[in-house]
Amino acid sequence: MIDFVRDMRLWFAPERLRDEGETPDYRFSLANERTFLAWIRTALALVGGGFAVDQFLPDLRWAVRVGMALALLAVGAACAVRAVNHWVRCERAMRRGEDLPLSRFPVVLSAGVGLVAVTMMVVVLLGWTKGR
Repeated sequence: MIDFVRDMRLWFAPERLRDEGETPDYRFSLANERTFLAWIRTALALVGGGFAVDQFLPDLRWAVRVGMALALLAVGAACAVRAVNHWVRCERAMRRGEDLPLSRFPVVLSAGVGLVAVTMMVVVLLGWTKGR
């Protein structure tokens, strides 16, 4: 947890990363940035999906609709936070010449999206709408 708080300070002062280790090949830093941007695109898609479920599926039962929307929004928010944290951790590791950090977050992200997808399949198959 202390590492997370220390990393969080670097989110708002990334220039402090220059104090650690040596500057890596710029291609690696740019690849790290592209990975960050891919995580952000994923987060935006999840947030958009959450709003779409809430706004464009009004015939779903309220609890089902809101539950799925909140699940997508929560996973999207977590993905955005994880993106910047991963970027900082990877940049630090490259500067120190360490192995890149491992993460369980892709499993969490996949499980969250998979859970919403399975719920949507159940909703479609059982027809959980307000009128039924």
